Amino acid sequence: MTAHAGLPPETQVKGVVLAGGTGTRLHPLTLITNKHLLPIYDRPMVTYAIESLVQAGVTEMMLVTGGTHAGEFLRLLGNGHDWGIERLFYAYQARAGGIAEALGLAERFVGDDRVVVYLADNIFERGIAPSVARFRDQDNGARILLVELEEQEHLRHLGVAEVEQDKVRGIVEKPAQPPSHLAVTGVYFYEPSVFEVVKKLVPSGRGELEITDVNNYYIERSEMEYDVLSGYWGDAGESIEAYYEVNDFVRHHGVNRL
Repeated sequence: MTAHAGLPPETQVKGVVLAGGTGTRLHPLTLITNKHLLPIYDRPMVTYAIESLVQAGVTEMMLVTGGTHAGEFLRLLGNGHDWGIERLFYAYQARAGGIAEALGLAERFVGDDRVVVYLADNIFERGIAPSVARFRDQDNGARILLVELEEQEHLRHLGVAEVEQDKVRGIVEKPAQPPSHLAVTGVYFYEPSVFEVVKKLVPSGRGELEITDVNNYYIERSEMEYDVLSGYWGDAGESIEAYYEVNDFVRHHGVNRL
């Protein structure tokens, strides 16, 4: 994608790391801890998201979590300085209300700045610094990161982007017939108007505010850009099998490579 020439390079982008959820797909491991505190190779899962953001120059963050193990994040991360974070804030999501609801908790933290939302169970071979730079230069709107997957059965369990002539036309969740091979990953970029969008959302059938509804809002207004990432991507919270697959990849190859 070609980025818009717009705002100056000093445009502030803050990070929101989402580390909540019940982690039922990783039971019984998550009966004793939050899934984002589980180890990936030699350190806790959440630290890979933080590392990726810091590498991209995003050093003001809010971590949103919930459940009975929230205090463990404070023990691990403290004020964030040991992990390259300049300013670290915390928010607590009282119930499993969805990704968009969790994002809404960061409204006062983000203020009038832009935000990159990072689901902490997403692990990338390549760093996201180029996408952050492109987002800084966008005139307005949002941005998503896509990866190309060949396996149809895997795509049927993910959000899949419909892309036409370099524009995102829509996102379909768990499609029986995937409209493309481009899966939507768990990193999203938004201008500050996103918080007004979240406030207008209606809960889905499972009682949650869905991030796909937020993304489709910007798509309908032709304000959604995208990048297709190269290299490995894994969702370590997708299943026990995926968790160990991600572990193996990180151990053998490393991730967040620039």
